[in-house]
Amino acid sequence: MATRILLYEDNLELRSSLAALIRFSEGWELVGDFENCSDILDHLAIYQPDIILSDIDMPEVNGIEGLIRVRSIQPDLPIIMLTVLDDNKHVLDAILNGATGYILKQHLTTRLGSAIEEALNGGAPMSPLVAKLVLKHLNSYNIKKPNYSLTNREKDILQSLTDGNSYKMIASNLDISMGTVTTHIKNIYEKLGVHSQAEAVSKTLREGIL
Repeated sequence: MATRILLYEDNLELRSSLAALIRFSEGWELVGDFENCSDILDHLAIYQPDIILSDIDMPEVNGIEGLIRVRSIQPDLPIIMLTVLDDNKHVLDAILNGATGYILKQHLTTRLGSAIEEALNGGAPMSPLVAKLVLKHLNSYNIKKPNYSLTNREKDILQSLTDGNSYKMIASNLDISMGTVTTHIKNIYEKLGVHSQAEAVSKTLREGIL
């Protein structure tokens, strides 16, 4: 069965070229192409696409707003954003709102096929220059993990807890007594300000403590 593709691009010439590329590619079916995302939720219901290709900067309802609308009802539908190299101010916004991947428009003819396949298989396709831009932007924030003054042993035990191991298994793996494990876990809970294993694991994952 052909992959059903929904396309959003306000540049008529580019949209026509992409539409032709999709229509003449084996295994793809262009179910609709539009100049903006104003009716994107209606389009989802009508065309039931397997993947969306969307420009970011479009009139009326742009690609990021369209992305937000789709994610409100279909969190897992692959959405690849089509961007230009100097559109970096929108790229991070799209990441934070759930875009699956990005392709620079100048790479569409060479990267579109592999990007669609990668996205449909659970990957996050991204043109190398876009990936570099995103990493540079994120690094500029100098994000630091929270410091709860955990000892190395406490970190080992917290990692083991996060992996789902029981107190008995932790004691065996680390060659310490159950009493020692219990004492360490009590100290970990106090430092993290939590009261249970579930809270400790949730906080660890949410804040990237380890």
